[in-house]
Amino acid sequence: MVVPADEALMHLALQSAWEYQGLCYPNPAVGAVVSDPCGKIVGLGAHHASGQPHAEVEALKIAYIALSNDKSILACQTSEQIHHFLQIHHNNLFHNLSLHVTLEPCHHYGKTPPCSQLIHTLGLKRVVIGSKDESLKASGGGVFLQQNGVNVEWGCLKEECDMLLKPFLTWQAHQPFIFFKLAMSRNGVVTGGRISCEASHIRVHALRNVCDLLVIGGNTVRIDRPTLDARLCDGKAPDILIYSNQKNFDTTIPLFSVCNRTVWVENSLNKVQQYRNVMVEGGQGMLDALSPMIEWYLIFQSPHEKEGVALTLPKMEKVFSMPMGQDTMSWYRKVIHG
Repeated sequence: MVVPADEALMHLALQSAWEYQGLCYPNPAVGAVVSDPCGKIVGLGAHHASGQPHAEVEALKIAYIALSNDKSILACQTSEQIHHFLQIHHNNLFHNLSLHVTLEPCHHYGKTPPCSQLIHTLGLKRVVIGSKDESLKASGGGVFLQQNGVNVEWGCLKEECDMLLKPFLTWQAHQPFIFFKLAMSRNGVVTGGRISCEASHIRVHALRNVCDLLVIGGNTVRIDRPTLDARLCDGKAPDILIYSNQKNFDTTIPLFSVCNRTVWVENSLNKVQQYRNVMVEGGQGMLDALSPMIEWYLIFQSPHEKEGVALTLPKMEKVFSMPMGQDTMSWYRKVIHG
């Protein structure tokens, strides 16, 4: 049975996962917490990026250090190395612990070994799951653990965990997940030069690295003459769709000279359907034009005010917020009704 203490621990797992939302493409954002019988947290983890250790593995690694004072596991770089280390050195440290995870542990060998097998090997007593994994490839971890004597509870904060999965489920359905990124001053201004801090700039470049299309308005291209690459994280630059009725642009600006990139100039958004992970950048004009197709907004808000006209945003609810340098990074979801 799921109890209030489970919800508190799952909330921490959710917060951990949301910190990396958007960076895990094409994998889901997932968070996990390991706790002792008194509810004390001994490990907290999240999936950071595709191919990197899953949230459960990160949380179990931290828990191992807390329980054993052995930091040699930090030398393990890959998920497979961490799995192997824990399987050899666990010394029954985990047999009385619980794991809370936002998504059912995977039960297949892909880029990383199956988390379900590791949990079974370590002998965890209880696993609390938020969302059931419905994919044909990775599902079955919860049932496997139940069949091997683990107390498995399902559906803790299911609605919140399902919301976390929205980008992943959209990709799985072969549809584009589209979100609007804004850099905004404390008083709501998005124009007039650089607004956000260096940490926010680095995060945006990391997001561009995993996006396969960036949509931007023609006025921004003409006025700002941007590059729109991912150089701050040494990443790949996304393709660009310049949404504009006018086709003439100065093609000598940096945006048009980035290697391995296609730049489209079109007065429709049909091209978006050819991509899966799509970020939109722009101001009021783009917000208004794309409002019917945008549900998710990622806002980097500066603590400083700027002169200019404040942005008019749609009615939104805040889903997650965290400091990003001196700024605040927040995910919002548009309120459809009410």
